[in-house]
Amino acid sequence: MTDIQIKDEILDIGTCLKLAHDESCGGIATFIGTVRNQTKEKKVLRLEFEAYKGMAVKEMMKIAEEVQSKFSVKNVVIHHRTGTLLPGDIAVIILVSDGHRDSVFDACKYAIDTLKKTVTIWKKEIFEDGEEWVSAHP
Repeated sequence: MTDIQIKDEILDIGTCLKLAHDESCGGIATFIGTVRNQTKEKKVLRLEFEAYKGMAVKEMMKIAEEVQSKFSVKNVVIHHRTGTLLPGDIAVIILVSDGHRDSVFDACKYAIDTLKKTVTIWKKEIFEDGEEWVSAHP
């Protein structure tokens, strides 16, 4: 099972857990990315995420397929938020479920690392003294 979404509304971890739940799976690894309140010692007031949704969803689907193939996991859920987010808000949720813990941990890490490198989602950081577009990549 794969569920990929880009939404401009609050992401819900409970919904994502229900999607990834599978009685044949003994483990679910989760990554939840939240908005920090500072970057490089500058206070962050908010972030603004924009996406080329069609291309981003395709790339996220490709990541999910790679994760299932490389790590032999059963279920992948990737939800990313767009719009204006405040410190503490959830920007991305990734869940991977399968029968074994090692595969789900490795798959979840691969999914977030690859998403940040390849998906067409842009981030603007708004500070007290200005703003800047930043790469969503590490």
